[in-house]
Amino acid sequence: MKQVKTVYDHIRSNNIKTTILVILFPLIFIALIFLFTWIVVPAEQALETTIQVAIPTFIACAVWLLISWAFGDSMMLNSAHAHEIHDDDPKNREIFRAVENVSIAAGLPCPKVYIIDDDSMNAFATGRSPKDASVALTRGIIKKLDRLELEGVIAHEMAHIGNRDIRLDMLLITGVGVTVFAADMILRMALYGNNDRDDNKNSAAILLMVWLAFMVFNWIVTPILRMAISRNREYAADATGAHITRNPKALASALRKITTDSRVECLDKVKSMSAVCIAYPGGPREFISSLMATHPPVEERIKRLESMA
Repeated sequence: MKQVKTVYDHIRSNNIKTTILVILFPLIFIALIFLFTWIVVPAEQALETTIQVAIPTFIACAVWLLISWAFGDSMMLNSAHAHEIHDDDPKNREIFRAVENVSIAAGLPCPKVYIIDDDSMNAFATGRSPKDASVALTRGIIKKLDRLELEGVIAHEMAHIGNRDIRLDMLLITGVGVTVFAADMILRMALYGNNDRDDNKNSAAILLMVWLAFMVFNWIVTPILRMAISRNREYAADATGAHITRNPKALASALRKITTDSRVECLDKVKSMSAVCIAYPGGPREFISSLMATHPPVEERIKRLESMA
């Protein structure tokens, strides 16, 4: 008889896959630098160049990560034009209580609660750890979902907090930003350096190969890995959220409604925010962008949730 997967099996499987994918990031980056450089210079020099490029890149990523660690959550909330609500606000007391109740069920500290004044339906969580986390809900998702559906959405975001997904998203977003900037600097050095002498021409060729490696990493490898990681985390958050509320059908119903109007206009120009929202917050997507989407197909998410009921 075929064994039925439990919520814990889904969470464990997704966490293992995510760990593997995160380890692949620096390994693939190093391999690309070496292989592209090896095209124009011997293996020994290619290895030396790889070390010279990888070390400062990793240091820059670490420095920028510290900056993002300190200010990343407030930057995300400001980008969404979110404002904090409290339990002493009569208009929003019921929403605050809903978040508080779900956090108790999840065994996590109650996060700060923010409202986004947008009539669409979306939500996201941010923060460095469960102790200083925040949950943001659009005004539309509060109005258009019933109580059980809204609790399912909140539980999904609490799952992201409990699973430390925001920490992972900050790492990925930071790493990509640094490598894009580094690629631009390397290209400028290759194009505008003094290439009259033979040794300078050789250096320019090496720089161009390094730049190509960065471009492949930034625009092909990274989107694929980010897509795989984010999709795994969404499945895990759905499974954990269903476990918290003991009502996977409510979250499935909420997802059906959310996908009919999930666009948050203020996030149209903040593409990096799409991965942290419960549903894609931009406008309609073309075929290629759908293939590289950070969220798995809603139909598959709903199917998995209903199988847990």
